[in-house]
Amino acid sequence: MLTALVRRIDERLLAPAPSKREGFRRFLAEFLMFGIKEARACLFAGLFFCALFLSHKLKGYGIPRYDLLLLIAIGIQAWMLHARLETMDEFKAILVFHAIGIALEVYKTSMGSWSYPEFAYTKILGVPLYAGFMHAAVASYVIQAWRLFDLRIERHPPYWMAGALAVVIYANFYTHHFIGDYRWYLIALACGLYARTMVVFRPLDRDRRMPLVLAFVLIGFFIWIAENLSTFLGAWRYPNQIGAWALVHVGKWSSWSLLTMMTFIIVVELKHIKARIQLAP
Repeated sequence: MLTALVRRIDERLLAPAPSKREGFRRFLAEFLMFGIKEARACLFAGLFFCALFLSHKLKGYGIPRYDLLLLIAIGIQAWMLHARLETMDEFKAILVFHAIGIALEVYKTSMGSWSYPEFAYTKILGVPLYAGFMHAAVASYVIQAWRLFDLRIERHPPYWMAGALAVVIYANFYTHHFIGDYRWYLIALACGLYARTMVVFRPLDRDRRMPLVLAFVLIGFFIWIAENLSTFLGAWRYPNQIGAWALVHVGKWSSWSLLTMMTFIIVVELKHIKARIQLAP
């Protein structure tokens, strides 16, 4: 039933009826459709967050909560693949982000940046395996939004420059513990690199444009909000949240914006590589 419902929603979202509305009525129609498409793009993240909320309330019925979350995340992913809500290529890309996320989680927890205090059988070096799916959820959103909004990029910088930026962003998450945090320099570099880049998207039946950097900032903000809710539900804990929950520092907003940028760049690079392979004789 859920599969049929999501497919019907996708059919409506991918082929909306042309609207003759103008002015404020058109704005409301496009804004509503934009919100629906955003919610649909967050299908994996939304279902996983529901599981996080329920596991917090139900305590797993004897199953360690982190293990239960891993099983649910695998189930959601398997369902999306089986229902063809996600292609095999998209699934492979999400696995890449899962691996990248687990590596970062292992390092960050070893450095004391945050922790997973609850017991679980499926922990590696103190990190439950479900944690990788939280990073994969960002990639899933980007991939799904690309299709639903018919995204196109105008004036994209050279791919090698964007790829190098993604590598440096990822490296900074590791090296700032030793040589300083250079995120603001990276943000300035990214703003310069993508200063002319626009993302073209279609919320209803007309193309709209937005500076790509602004999109990264907005997505990072909403992930920061989700992070606050997740830590409140005990998905993980920052050092200042061990005794009692506290708001996640607003500085994490910039970190999430950079992570979103890195994710976007990797997705673009993978699409570029795939296109080159298909065009090769």
